[in-house]
Amino acid sequence: MELTTDACYRALQTRDARFDGQLFVGVKTTRVYCRPICPARTPKREHVRFFPTAAAAQDAGFRPCLRCRPETAPDLAAWRGTSNTVARALSLIELGGLDEADVDTLASRLGVGERQLRRLFRVHLGASPIAVAQTRRVLLAKQLVHETTLPMSEVALASGFGSIRRFNETFQRLFGRPPGALRRIGRGVASPSRGEVSLKLRYKPPYDWPAMLTFLAARAIQGIEVVDGDCYTRSIAIDGAHGTVAVRPGAGHTLKVTVRFATLSALPAIIARVRRQFDLSADPQAIAEQLSEDRALAALVAARPGLRVPGAWDAFELAVRAVLGQQVAVTAAIKLAGQIVAAHGDQLAIDGPPMDGLTHVFPSAERLAALNPATLPMPRARATALVSLSRAVANDPQLFRIGRSLDEVVAELRALDGVGEWTAQYIAMRALREPDAFPSADLGLLRAMAGPDKRRPTARELLARAERWRPWRAYAAQHLWMAEAVTARAGRLPRHGAARRARETSSVAAGTRRPPGETDEQRRLPSR
Repeated sequence: MELTTDACYRALQTRDARFDGQLFVGVKTTRVYCRPICPARTPKREHVRFFPTAAAAQDAGFRPCLRCRPETAPDLAAWRGTSNTVARALSLIELGGLDEADVDTLASRLGVGERQLRRLFRVHLGASPIAVAQTRRVLLAKQLVHETTLPMSEVALASGFGSIRRFNETFQRLFGRPPGALRRIGRGVASPSRGEVSLKLRYKPPYDWPAMLTFLAARAIQGIEVVDGDCYTRSIAIDGAHGTVAVRPGAGHTLKVTVRFATLSALPAIIARVRRQFDLSADPQAIAEQLSEDRALAALVAARPGLRVPGAWDAFELAVRAVLGQQVAVTAAIKLAGQIVAAHGDQLAIDGPPMDGLTHVFPSAERLAALNPATLPMPRARATALVSLSRAVANDPQLFRIGRSLDEVVAELRALDGVGEWTAQYIAMRALREPDAFPSADLGLLRAMAGPDKRRPTARELLARAERWRPWRAYAAQHLWMAEAVTARAGRLPRHGAARRARETSSVAAGTRRPPGETDEQRRLPSR
C-alpha cells in the first residue's frame, strides 16, 4: 500500500493502529515526533510532516514524544519489501554491525558501494545508516529508562553508548533534560536482581503464540531449553559469557523478555537475537495481503493470520540439530541432542540461583570439530557430517553471516558436505531469517498443493507457482506445512486419519520428510 500524505493524515486522524510502525508524525510547532496512535490532540495538517522511520524523524531534528513513546512502536523497517539490501543492512545494524565498524565496512559486507548504500537508506528509510544506528541506540536507552530501574551508568552501557558523558549529552540534546528526569516522568519496573533486565518487545498483531510455543516445545533440548506453561527459557553464551533468556506473552501486543546476563553491553545483541528467533519484525498484514491473492493460500492465511516462521537463536546450533535428526523422529533427535549437550557442552555458569532445567550451554563449533566421529552415538555417516560441519564453522566463524543475497547464501551452504538445495533453503529460512527462502522440493509442500485429483505438483511446478508469493515464500511454506492440520480441524479429513496426518505435517515441518530425488549426499544433513 502506498502511503500518500492524504492516507497518512487520515491514519493520524483515526489513530489507526494498522499504521503503527509504518509511519511517524513530526509536529513542526513542537518539534516532537509521534506514532499515529498518539493520544495527543491531532495537529493541523499544515503543521505535520510524515516520516517512514523514527530515524528519519530524528534525523530531521524532531525528538521522541514522551506520551506515545516511539521506541515502543513495532519495528517494521525491514519489512517494507522495497529493498533486500536495506533489509539485510538493517539486520546487520540491529546485530551491532555499526558498533565497531563504519558504513564502508557495512557496505562491503552487503556487496555494494558506500554511496549506493547511503542512497538506498535515504530513499527507503529517509535517514543514513549512521542515523538509523544512533536512533536505535537512543530509543533502546529510553525504553530502559522507562521500563527498568537500572542505574543510568548501566543504561548507557546496556544501550550501546560508549560513555556516560555521551549518553547524558545525547539525552540533553534530544529531550532538553537529563535521562533521570525522564525516569521520574515514567514508571520504571524494578529489576529483580543484578544482571537481570526485563523488557517488553512489541510486535504487530496478530501473533500466533500457541503455534510458536508448540513448535519450540517439541524441539526443546534438555539442559538448554525449557518450555513451562506459556514461557520459553533457554541458556545462552556470547563471547564466553553465559546467561539465560526467558520469553512469555506480555500485556498488549508484546512479549516480555527477561535477560539474565552479567555483561550488560551485550543486551542490544541479545534483544536482536530474540526478535529474530520469535519473528517480531514481521508485518502480518502485508504478508496476508500478498499470500491471500492465491486462492490456495487464502483460506490457510485466514485460519492462522498470525503465523510466524520460527527462527533460531544460533545458526550453527540449528545446523547441528539438522545433522542429529537424520532419518529419525523429532523426539529421538532431541534426545540425542541432549546427550551431545550433556557430554560436550559447558556447564551453565551464571550468578545467583540456578534455573530449573537449564544446566549447560550449547557446544561450540570448536568443541565439536575436535571430536572423533567414531565416538559419537549415531551412524558413522551422520557423525562424519556433524564433525565436518563443525570444522567448517570453526574455520570460518562467519559462515552463517547475514548480508548476502538468498542465492549467495544457498550457494555457500550447498558447498558444505552433505547440504543440498532443500537443506540450504531451510537453514536460510529459519536461521538466517530469509523471508523468501523456499524449499520447493519438500514433500509436505508438494502434498499440501495437490489438486482435487490428488495429483501433486513437481518441485519445478511448485517453484513457478511460488513466484506470486514473493517476497514471503517462507511464510507460504509455513502455512502449507500446517495445511493438513487445518483441514482436519475443519472436518474435511476422516477423523481416524486426522491425528496421523497432523503428525506427518509436523514431521515435514521439522525436516524429516525429505524431498523426492534428493541424493544420498544431500540427505546426510536434513534440516530440522
